[in-house]
Formats: sequence, structure tokens, C-alpha cells
Amino acid sequence: MAKGERAEIIEREMLDRVLGDLAGALRRKPAHEDKLAGALRVLGPHSAALRKGAAEAFALLVKRESFARELYPSLARMLAEHASDLAAPSLAKALGAEDAGGFSTLSACCHVSQPVIAEPLARVASSRHAHLAFAAEVARMARGESDGTHLVAIAPKIKESHRIALCVEIFVPLTRAGKLPASAGPALAVLRDAERHLGRWLVRAEVATRATDPGPLAEALSKAKNGPGSARSAWSLVAWALSPEPKALPSARPTVEIIARLSDRPSADRDTTFLFRLAAARAASVKPMLETFARTLPLADEVAVRAALYLARDHGRDDLRAALEGTAKGSKREDLRGLAIAALWDAGAKQEARALADEAGKAKSLPTAVWANLVRIAAETASESPVVDEPTLRRVQWGWLE
Repeated sequence: MAKGERAEIIEREMLDRVLGDLAGALRRKPAHEDKLAGALRVLGPHSAALRKGAAEAFALLVKRESFARELYPSLARMLAEHASDLAAPSLAKALGAEDAGGFSTLSACCHVSQPVIAEPLARVASSRHAHLAFAAEVARMARGESDGTHLVAIAPKIKESHRIALCVEIFVPLTRAGKLPASAGPALAVLRDAERHLGRWLVRAEVATRATDPGPLAEALSKAKNGPGSARSAWSLVAWALSPEPKALPSARPTVEIIARLSDRPSADRDTTFLFRLAAARAASVKPMLETFARTLPLADEVAVRAALYLARDHGRDDLRAALEGTAKGSKREDLRGLAIAALWDAGAKQEARALADEAGKAKSLPTAVWANLVRIAAETASESPVVDEPTLRRVQWGWLE
């Protein structure tokens, strides 16, 4: 469906609330700005009025050079992907600031085609700071303005802290939207060779694979077969992730340690992103791990709610739909109620979820209200896409703004 057809599908009450919160945040930084930033990120694509208000706020943040605020990357990326004509003039100004507005600005430039940013972006690409020059050159390649030669020369000069930041702020977004040309492959290989964290290795490998580089998949397959025995299961899952569609489901049984290693987040976070990637693909091997997370009732956290969703939807655990409904109605954590409503929708209990969304749309908790509105949007557009996908969960529930 075209953007214009979906322009004002958000309820007026919710639209006024988010725009009001945004106006208030520009006057004084709120305590939970990350949650507002996440709401803007996911609701902006559904409302022309919200995009217009976001563009005005973004221009003001650029004028103030408030590049470190949580609102900035959210607005920059949302506008770049869904209203690039509104984003481009402000991005051009941000590129002229010290540090070129940071990686958030350069990441947004990957999704903007307007010529107004071409010249300032080229200037950043010639910066003496290797990390800025590299990120700018990635954006120029995404825009079709560079052949990648300069990228290869810069890659070995980037220190580890900047490699990590590049992964989170430049490459993770490129695994979800946008594509680099094949000539980016050699530079990405340099960064992979210097990477000790398997999850970040995988992010760069996915970007390279999207750029038609066969090298990462070949390396993963080789290490899954001939690498150290303790790492072969992890590498087999990496190879599955990099394989072209349609792909055979992996037989390797994941563990908490392997799942943590395969996340783009620090391993100490014990992030479960890769587990739910497997679950979304309906891999039978994840059922025992999902059952472990959803064992205790009532469902107490985000991981338990998501585990219940997939067990109910794909593994015959109809009892967990009732558990999701119970969490949606009575969780002591108000912010968990909205996620449970969205999970209930995705698990197939659409009538129950839609009824709960009407009340939850007025919840004091902004994440809960956002999830309720996303369920409403899915209902009104007859969308077949899941409401609880990984990017939306990160943005709405946790305020992660990569």
C-alpha cells in the first residue's frame, strides 16, 4: 500500500500525544526520551502529519547540533527511509558540523538519494578521521557515488572502538534496508578479519552477502566443517543465516551461550535476537529453549512473552495464548501489557488482541500505547506482516536506536 493511502491511519489521540511529547522534549529533555524516540521511529511511516512534525523537530535538533540526543538518530533514520525529501536539507547541514553529525547522520545518508547532500558527504569522505571517512564512503557507495576504492584504503586504519560503533550504527541498519554494491566486499572483509565478536562478524557478513559477495558464506561453511569443534555449531548457524532463500532449516541445537555470541549486542547482555530469528523461521530445534523461557507463569518479561508467541503459533501450545492474554490484561508491568497484546495478535488470537488494543491505546505507558496502535494498524490494513518483529521490539520496548 502506498504511503499516502496509510498517511493518517494512526488515531488522532495517539498522534496528538506523540506530537505533544515531541514538542515537550524539544523544550526540555524527558527522562525516557529513548521510548519517545522509538515511538517516532515506528509510527512515523504511518502518518504524514507525524513525519511533518518530525522533520521540523529534526531541523531544530540539527540547528542546535544536538546530535547526542536519543531523538536525533530516530528522527534521522525514520525520515531518511520514509520522507527523504524532508530529511535531506537538514542532513546536508548536519554534515557540515564537527564530526559530521556523527554516525547517525552518515547512516541516514545511506537512504537519501537527493543531490543536496552529495558535496558535503564527499567532503566528509576525505576527512583525516578514518572512522568518519569510512562511514561517509559507505553512504556514498549506497548512493552510487563511489566505487569503493577509497573504502579499502581506509578500513585498516579504523581502531576497535570505532569498528564496534560502525557495526551498531552503520551496518546493523544496512542489514534491514539499503544495499551496497559488490565493490564494498574487500573493505568489509578487512573489518571482518579484525573482528573477534562473532555476532558483529555476522552483521558485516550479512551486509557483504547482500552486496553479492560469496566470501562470508564460504568462510562460514568452511569453519562449520573444519573449524574448532567447540565453534562448529555456531558457525553452522552463521552459514544458515547467510544462505540464500529458500534455505534449509538448521539442525544445530542452539544454546544460551551460542545465541548470545550470535547477537550484535555484547555477549554479556545475553541478547536473544538470534533465537527469535530461528523461531521466526519455524526451526524445530529451538522449541526446547523456547519452552525453558516460557515455563514460568505468569509470563514475566519480554523474552518469555516472545517465546510464548512462537510456541503458541508454531508448536501447538494453545495454552500459551491464554497466558499471553493474561499478561496483556493483568501484568504488573504496564509496558509488558502492550507487547503481550501484539504477541497475542501474531499468535493468531486476533479478535482478542484487537479488543484489548482499544483500551491499551490510552495507556499511560507509551510503549504499551504504541503496541496497541500497531495492532490497530495491522487490523485496519489487513497486514500479514508480524507486529512483533526484531527492529520494532528493540525500538519500542527497549529504546535501542540502531
